Order: sequence, then C-alpha cells, then structure tokens
Amino acid sequence: MIETLNGIYETVNYKLSTSIKLYDNDEYEDYPPHWHTTMEIIMPTENIYTVGCNNQTFVLRENDIILICPCCIHTLFAPPHGRRIIFQPDTTSLRFMKDIEPLINILAPLIIISPEEFPTIHGRIRDLLTEIKEEYLNAAFSFSEVMIYSRLLEIMTLIGRNYTHHTEIRIGEGSRQQEYVEKFLEICDYIEAHCSEDLTLDAMADMCGFSKYYFSRIFRRFAKVSFYRYVNQKRIARAAELLIKPENTVTDIALNCGFSSLSSFIRMFKIIKGCTPTDFRNMYRS
Repeated sequence: MIETLNGIYETVNYKLSTSIKLYDNDEYEDYPPHWHTTMEIIMPTENIYTVGCNNQTFVLRENDIILICPCCIHTLFAPPHGRRIIFQPDTTSLRFMKDIEPLINILAPLIIISPEEFPTIHGRIRDLLTEIKEEYLNAAFSFSEVMIYSRLLEIMTLIGRNYTHHTEIRIGEGSRQQEYVEKFLEICDYIEAHCSEDLTLDAMADMCGFSKYYFSRIFRRFAKVSFYRYVNQKRIARAAELLIKPENTVTDIALNCGFSSLSSFIRMFKIIKGCTPTDFRNMYRS
C-alpha cells in the first residue's frame, strides 16, 4: 500500500489531478514506521486493524475511526483477513480557514472516534467516510474532489464541535465556556506560528489575561499535555521536516527550532520521536 517510501518518509501518490488518496485495503501486510505531510483517516470495515503511534498501540474494531494528524510517525499492523478504508487527504489547501490549523494542532497526534467515546457523531462520520470511498472509487462521477473535500470538512466540523463541547465542560462554566475555547484555539495557533521563538508560560498567560498557574492548569485540560510539552511537540515536528533536507545541519536545526543547546534538542527529540535526530535522518536516507 505504501507506494513511495524514502526511509520513513512516505510520498503520497495522489489520484490523478487531485490532492487525495484512498485505499479500500484488504492486504495482509504490516507497514513500518513512517510519516507523511497528509492527514490519514482509517476505518476498519471487516475485522480489526492495529495502529502504533506516539509510543502507544491502538486496536481498532470494525467501524472505529482513527484520525492521524500530519507529520506523525505511525505503524500499521493488519490481521490475516480484513478490510479497511485508508484515506489520505492533503489539508494544506484548507488551512486558510482559521479553524482548521488550531483544530489539527489540538488533535495531534491523533484522535479515535468510537461509538462509546463519541456517540453523537460516530455514526455520521462513519457514513461520510463510506460516501467518500464510494465517490473516490467511482470514476464516472464529476466534481468528485469537491464532494470529497466537502465531506472531509463536515468530518472536521463534527470533530471540532464535539471536541470543544467536551473541552468547554472541563475548562469553563456558563458564559465563559466559549470565551475560553476561543482563547485557547488562538493560543495553539500562535504557538504553531512562533514555536521557534522563546515562548514562556508567563507571556502566554498574559496574552490570555490569566495568572500563569491558572493558565497552566487550564491549558493542560484543553490540550491534554502541559504547555511546555505542547511547545516542544511543535518544535520537534518542525525539526523533523527540516531534517529530511541534507543541507541543514543538526546544530542549525536545533537553534532554528527554538532549542538553546544541541543536547536539549537531542534529548527532547528522542523523548517525542523515540530516536535521535541523526537516527531519524539516517532512517529517511536509508
């Protein structure tokens, strides 16, 4: 299924004249650690399917749905018999919409949509993925890419609204709920754009008008990780993109991604990616 793999970097070969790729996959084949710049949405339709990502293993049942965010290293393990939809859309063209980038940032590295965790939206997202598959595989349809992206946007809207609804319950009460969600979406968007700079907890708390202790607690509830862990995840994601270009030295990448020393960069890269920057680069080149 992986058609072009350079080390651990997959070049997604889109359908002709589109920026989408979909597999109705029934192969009994495992896929090694790899990453790509596209989003990946997987839904088993027959039997289970296993995904490894972020040092965790997730066993998907039939109709469970996993959304893996761009640039996240993951592995795939197939059972002897089974079938699954694997959908890889390029979301770059969608990021002019102000809600898309912050949503991808807070969902990273992945989110699993199951009937138990997301009972109000799971059925609709399952149906939308089925419609996307049927549209993709039927070459006779006109405006297929438009239809597919419209379904993808509906999926993202459902996830975003449902996610922020649960977040609102956790981080605010009454009239403050929407205000808090909007503030933290803006903060995540700001971190994405400025992660290579010296971002401090105090400065970000001031942007929200909170004390740093209150901001730290609410940010963890919102993003599921601490503020500094989130910043470092964004820095390492940017570093991974730079490492595939041989003209960039590891030291330059460390400094350009906001790390004060090479040793701190290597240590954090290994924590988040599970290997050193040099190992990552060698895996790409191999």
